[in-house]
Amino acid sequence: MNVAFLSQPMDMLIPPHQNSIGIWTYKVAPIVAQEHQVTVYGKRSAAQKEWTDQENVLYRFIPPIVPNRAVMDRFGKFLPTLLDKKLPVYASRLYYLDYATQAAIQIRRQGADIVHIHNFTQFVPVVRAFNPEAKIVLHMNCEWLNQLDYGVMDQRLEQTDLVLGSSDYITKKANERFPHHAGKCQTVYNGVDADLFISNNHREGWVSKSEQRLLFVGRVSPEKGVHDLVEAFTIVAESFPKVRLDIAGPIVALPQEFIVGVSNDPAVADLASFYESDYGAYLRQLVPPTLVDRVQFLGGMSQVELVDYYQATDVLVNPSYSESFGMSLVEALASEKPVVATRVGGMINIVEDGRVGLLVERGDVPALAEAIIRLLKDEQLRAKMGKTGRQLVLDRFSWQQVASSLLHDYEQLYKNGA
Repeated sequence: MNVAFLSQPMDMLIPPHQNSIGIWTYKVAPIVAQEHQVTVYGKRSAAQKEWTDQENVLYRFIPPIVPNRAVMDRFGKFLPTLLDKKLPVYASRLYYLDYATQAAIQIRRQGADIVHIHNFTQFVPVVRAFNPEAKIVLHMNCEWLNQLDYGVMDQRLEQTDLVLGSSDYITKKANERFPHHAGKCQTVYNGVDADLFISNNHREGWVSKSEQRLLFVGRVSPEKGVHDLVEAFTIVAESFPKVRLDIAGPIVALPQEFIVGVSNDPAVADLASFYESDYGAYLRQLVPPTLVDRVQFLGGMSQVELVDYYQATDVLVNPSYSESFGMSLVEALASEKPVVATRVGGMINIVEDGRVGLLVERGDVPALAEAIIRLLKDEQLRAKMGKTGRQLVLDRFSWQQVASSLLHDYEQLYKNGA
C-alpha cells in the first residue's frame, strides 16, 4: 500500500517539540513503512522542513499561502451566524484550504492508496476531489464529530471510508450520533514508548528522598482542570508538609471555540468564565504564599525531558473536564506510577479504578484531594498499581500494538471493499 498521513497544520512532527498527534505519527509511520510506502505531510515552518531521515518515511512540509489565523479572526464571529450552523471557521473549508489543496495535489502525484487525515474534517472533501479512488481515513482525537454541525459532519463522513477514534469514548460518540456510519467507525489508541519511561538513564539525586511529589502533564488550559488540582493541592499539603506539585506543560489556553465554545457538556461550557482573564496568572494567585516554593510551573517539555519527572513523582494527576484520550496517564503507567484522574472521556478506558489508579468526579476538589492523599499514604498500594499499570501499557498501548491495530483496519478496508 501507498499511505499518506495528512497532519493538522498546527502539528509539530519533528522532535523534540512534538505535540501528541505529532508523536503518534512519528512513532506509527515507520512501523507502517516496514511493509508499505509512507509519506507524511505537515505545515512548513522554521522548525519543520523536508526530511527523510526516519526509517523509510518521507516528510513533506507545505508552506501555507494564506494567513489562516487572520481568516479565523476576521470571519470567525459572523460566519457561523451567516450560515446558521454550528460550524466554527476552523472547521470550514476556508480554514487552511490552501494547505489542504496543496497536500491533496501532492498526494495525487504520490498515488496514495490510503490518505490518513487527523481531525480536520474539512480536508476530506478536498482530498476526495483530487483523489477519487483513494481510501480516506479520518482519525479523530477530539469530539468535533459529536459537537459540530450535524449536516456538514454527515456529508464529510459520507466521503470517508474509515473513521478512527483515539479512544472507545470518541468512537462511541460518533456511533451514537451517526448510527448509519457505525460500520466504518473503529478505535485505534494512542501509544507510548514503554522502554523510554522505565529507562535507568534518568537523573539521580535531584529530588530529596524525604519529599513526595505530584505531577501534572499537559496543556495548562481551563478544560484541563488545573485550577482544581491547585486547590486540591492546598488540602493535600495540610497532611503532607513536604509534598510538592510539578505542573509540566505550556500555559496556553486553547482557543475557546476549539473545545469550551462548542461543547454540549454544561460543565465544560461553564469554563468560559476562565477566558475572561489570564489563566496562568489566575493559577498562580490560587497558590497560597506559604506554598509558592512547593509548586513549580515547568512550561513545555519534550518527552525525553519529562522522563525524569515521571520517575520522580509519586502520583500523576489529570483533573480534566474534557479528555479524548489522556496521554499523560499512559506515560505515567509506563513509568510504573499510579494515577488519579477524573471520570471523563477516554480516561475511563485507561484507568481501571482501584487497579492502576483512582477515578473521581470532575470538579470535586475534596474528592480529588482525598484520592491523592489515599495514594500518598500507601506506598505498597502505589507500587502495586504501578506494576499493574505498566503491564496494561505493554498489553494495550505499545506503539507496536497501535500500529498493528491500524494496519488491520487498513487491510479490512480493502478486504470489505469499503
